[in-house]
Amino acid sequence: MIHLVARRLRADHRDRVIAWLGGIDRPRRPEALESLAAEGVDHETAMIIDTSEGPIIVYAMQTDDLERSRAVTDESQRPIDAEHRAVMRAADAGPVAAEIVLDLRADER
Repeated sequence: MIHLVARRLRADHRDRVIAWLGGIDRPRRPEALESLAAEGVDHETAMIIDTSEGPIIVYAMQTDDLERSRAVTDESQRPIDAEHRAVMRAADAGPVAAEIVLDLRADER
């Protein structure tokens, strides 16, 4: 199942978040993929949307058990996970009001 998370970013942390995620995607990709496997996440992607009220980050994660994935992430001692928590917590400016308006799955046929 795909899960979406949208959070506001502090504007002064936008570039740091982009640099951090770029580093995960490139030189630390094997380490990040190992972390995803431990979390039970099959696919993760993120995008930043710049709005008049500041940047918003949207994460999409494919996992069968989001609560388990979050628990593994929160308890992880992996350096990449600890660094990710620190960067994202520092950049977090709060929730975004959002509404899922479409959720179709092929397995519902």
